[in-house]
Amino acid sequence: MTSEDDMSLFFSIAPIVLLIWMMTKRQGVPSYLALPLTAAVVYAVQLLWFGSAPLLLHANIISALVAVFTPITIIAGAILLNKLMQISGAENVIRNWLENISPNPVAQLMIIGWAFAFMIEGASGFGTPAAIAAPILVGLGFNPLRVALLTLVMNSVPVSFGAVGTPTWFGFANLGLSDGNLLDIGRLSALIHFVAGFIIPILALRFIVSWQQIRHNLVFILLSIVSCTVPYLLLAQVNYEFPALLGGAIGLTLSVLLARSRIGLSNEPANTPGAAIPFGQVLKAMTPTLLLIAILIVTRIHQLGLKALLNSTAPLWQGSLGWLGELSLSKALIINLQQVLGTSVSASYKTLYVPALIPFLLVVLISIPLFRLNASQVRNMFGDTAARISKPFIALLGALIMVNMMMQGGDRAPVIIIGQALADTTGSGWLLFSAFLGALGSFFSGSNTVSNLTFGGIQHSIAVSSGLNVNLTLALQSVGGAMGNMVCLNNIIAVCSILGISNAEGKIIRKTVLPMLVYGVIAAAVGSVLAF
Repeated sequence: MTSEDDMSLFFSIAPIVLLIWMMTKRQGVPSYLALPLTAAVVYAVQLLWFGSAPLLLHANIISALVAVFTPITIIAGAILLNKLMQISGAENVIRNWLENISPNPVAQLMIIGWAFAFMIEGASGFGTPAAIAAPILVGLGFNPLRVALLTLVMNSVPVSFGAVGTPTWFGFANLGLSDGNLLDIGRLSALIHFVAGFIIPILALRFIVSWQQIRHNLVFILLSIVSCTVPYLLLAQVNYEFPALLGGAIGLTLSVLLARSRIGLSNEPANTPGAAIPFGQVLKAMTPTLLLIAILIVTRIHQLGLKALLNSTAPLWQGSLGWLGELSLSKALIINLQQVLGTSVSASYKTLYVPALIPFLLVVLISIPLFRLNASQVRNMFGDTAARISKPFIALLGALIMVNMMMQGGDRAPVIIIGQALADTTGSGWLLFSAFLGALGSFFSGSNTVSNLTFGGIQHSIAVSSGLNVNLTLALQSVGGAMGNMVCLNNIIAVCSILGISNAEGKIIRKTVLPMLVYGVIAAAVGSVLAF
């Protein structure tokens, strides 16, 4: 590398080091300050060192302002549903019912934090599993911060097949791979995740329960794990859309049956079961959650047709915003801003497909008369939601601006420079590090899908030039993007916002980085075995 290349690598990495230092130091800087500040530093680096056109940078800031509405409206919808469950009393009913299924905390954590979240990830993705599962666990009496840690770590194994396989079939769409290649990538990804699945949920449980409790309930834990991962692995042999969704559904059913029969559970529960809850009362309390799951499933499975309708780009209206760009609205109400500031930059918001209006707001509106909430309760619900999303909005906007800036520059974009430097350093041993590049992509972008889109081309190029198995290299990229969910800023900000946790993002990253590193070591080991 030339001295100029060295300086380019330094300026690419420096803002990320600054961000990590600010958020993880003892008196950490809150994300709503640290992320906008880092975005400003990246802006200055792009302008002064990389020589990016100011107009292009400003267009990407506007693009981020549009893009931020995807995560922030999902967060708002999740908070709104959580408030409804609290105000209506449904949360208490569900808590009592789950305690009666099993008062054992390990069983509750595995049923909700593992199997239930596994299924929701398969249906929706978008950080929805933590948004739904975390409040239920807090309602059961678990510490919010510890629940945030658990749900972030648990929501990793199913992610490569989240949102009906989107990270796999869409994440590698720009590589021109055949359906057979995608299926093989899915098989390899599932196998690596399957092996990691024996370790990662146990590390997640350790955030809440003791090693002694884990040992006493280890049989149930392992049975609950394989209830999800065995059908997940088998389904991945023939399909790359449904492994997480159907694997989670099977695993949830089996985990509940195992818990009811006390198979593999300690004989010394932490709590005494209360009086049996009438089935009708449980069903009513579960109606919002069941509606949520049902709507997610029918709107995410391509074969049912609704997914295509909600993503329709057929034009409904289009017009000019002058110097700002061209605005269009599709029949599916997709808002699309193109040619921002006269550049090639664009941004869109899928109004009906992003799980904010459908299903979150829709379920809330249906549930208001179901639970007979009065006007004062409804105002409280919406008012509290609005108050809780202001700081997450600023944090997420800063994160998205930072990501957009890091991706500018084509082959000389900071993220590409970092990725290529990692590849050059490792040489023929790239398979040992491939997953960590995927995790880096998720840390930046908040998405396994975006990580695959961003780094899939680099991984493919490295594999070809180094004579490595291309499908295996891309499978490790996908696994890395999934394990990166543990340290992904978007997910951390979202779960903290939903649970009402303040200024804990840095502490969470310090805690979740260890299981992520363990995941990466497992992926490297399994990848090396598969390579030979």
